[in-house]
Amino acid sequence: MEQHHEARTPGDPVAWLPGTLRSQTPEEEEPRVGGSAPAASVLDAEAYGASADGLWELPVEPAERRPECSHCSRPQKVCLCPFLPAHPLHISTYLYIIQHPAEENKVLRTVPLLAACLPKDKCKIKIGRRFSEERDPELSTICRKSDTLILYPGAEAANLEEFILDSPVYPSTIIIIDGTWSQAKDIFYKNSLFRLPKQVQLKTSISSQYVIRAQPTNRCLSTLECAAVALSILEKNNYIQETLLRPLQALCSFQLQHGAQIRLSKEHLLKNGFLTFQCPHGFLDN
Repeated sequence: MEQHHEARTPGDPVAWLPGTLRSQTPEEEEPRVGGSAPAASVLDAEAYGASADGLWELPVEPAERRPECSHCSRPQKVCLCPFLPAHPLHISTYLYIIQHPAEENKVLRTVPLLAACLPKDKCKIKIGRRFSEERDPELSTICRKSDTLILYPGAEAANLEEFILDSPVYPSTIIIIDGTWSQAKDIFYKNSLFRLPKQVQLKTSISSQYVIRAQPTNRCLSTLECAAVALSILEKNNYIQETLLRPLQALCSFQLQHGAQIRLSKEHLLKNGFLTFQCPHGFLDN
């Protein structure tokens, strides 16, 4: 049965499970011939096993992390604050980011940059995989409001630009899921709360500028890019999109200058024959 994770807010401790050290069992020892002394390799293994057992008694010291900027959450040596707006952008829309726990500790994540550009009361991050009315009454209330949207593509999703032209109630809140596509799909379909708001999607011709992480297709956008486009539409202000993309462009530029490579989309690699996929009978070129 799948273990459910409680939703939490950024800053909560993350539990790490220590790895296990596999010791050699008597059945795995090399056979002894005629009752002779064990081989040197066996003696070494036994000595290693004894010394390894003693390692568990040693105190564990946490790995030292590089000092981080309190504003952009980047290491201080590669702080991106010069590329952030001098003051948080003035917006009327409330943004809720539903972040998969696996995204919380990734180095090249975009959500901290997004949050650093927006007022704290207008951008809230909820971390977790499972949400319910009992666990998060606030989110439940937001999802049930008629002026809340959730940005998730699909057959039932309306084009955001077209929807706001015809909607009798102008949206005040938008929810975006942060994670890989499989993680986002898992969160969306396994939380009934997220099917209460009106589902919308972006129909844009822009390609992702987040070139240091691979995307499934050329039109897939990062969380920051989705928020930038959606907020510029809802606020009717293209300056918002330009401002939010600036730190992302700086992040990618810095990484490329220091050895990172451009990650082409899986769609591009398949189309041009650079990627193979596995089938039951082996690998096939596409």
